[in-house]
Amino acid sequence: MPETPPESSSEAPLNNARPSHPLSAAEAWQFTASRAKDTTFFFDFDGVLSPVTDDPDASQPVPSVLGVLEQLAARVARVAIVSARPVSFLRSRFQSLEHVDLYGLYGLEVWHDGDVVTEPAALPWVPPMAELAERARAELPEPILVEYKRLSVALHYRTAPQLAAQVERWGHEQAERLGLRVQGGRMVVELKPPVDQDKGMVISEGVLNAGCAWYFGDDMSDIKAFDALRAREAVDPDFFGMCVAVANPETGAEVSSAADLTLESPEAVAGFLAGALPAFGR
Repeated sequence: MPETPPESSSEAPLNNARPSHPLSAAEAWQFTASRAKDTTFFFDFDGVLSPVTDDPDASQPVPSVLGVLEQLAARVARVAIVSARPVSFLRSRFQSLEHVDLYGLYGLEVWHDGDVVTEPAALPWVPPMAELAERARAELPEPILVEYKRLSVALHYRTAPQLAAQVERWGHEQAERLGLRVQGGRMVVELKPPVDQDKGMVISEGVLNAGCAWYFGDDMSDIKAFDALRAREAVDPDFFGMCVAVANPETGAEVSSAADLTLESPEAVAGFLAGALPAFGR
């Protein structure tokens, strides 16, 4: 069962020393509130802020999460969404949020203060990715949904799980042919440029000047983000990181085993955050 956040902010932390893992949600929120102005929250999108859908284009954040993220951003140093989706997609879902940074395509694109910055080393791969998407649509069976993301191509087999082996084989063949990297996920094979960038690297850089950080994830790629928080704690005795898994029947067990806390759904994430906001005051 997921832990519940503290009901109020009336109690101050017993001391300002970094707490040890494992600890309850209430203890984590209490300590985080004491370092609010030095804290960053990171969230994956699919499966964390939005339910996973058969059609990726149909994914929307749960209604209550928009207001919660904006309120949280007003209370802490920074809130960011780190996703495999392009920044253009994330902007279409979070355009009402003024104080939330967006990392698209595992950090190859970044939206910050009204500007999109693309990793220069990835730009030459835009034409090959477009060609790869066309090849995938022509060569893979019709139930496979091909998602072209400008700098990556995702092959979704959620509606045809019996084709998983065929999709994975085709994806690895194309990766070898073009020199691409393969990213596995929840019922998806994604082909990416050979550019060093992943969620772990985003988080490692993002916490350099933070004293506290939380990461909410649901997929195998999010374990790298969890590892980045653990690594920061290992070298900085004052840094505190919390890893939160959002359970699912596909990758939930492995992701949950790497996390400090587990929540049951994107709706539960929104409720968990809303319940903790009073700990930060106004």
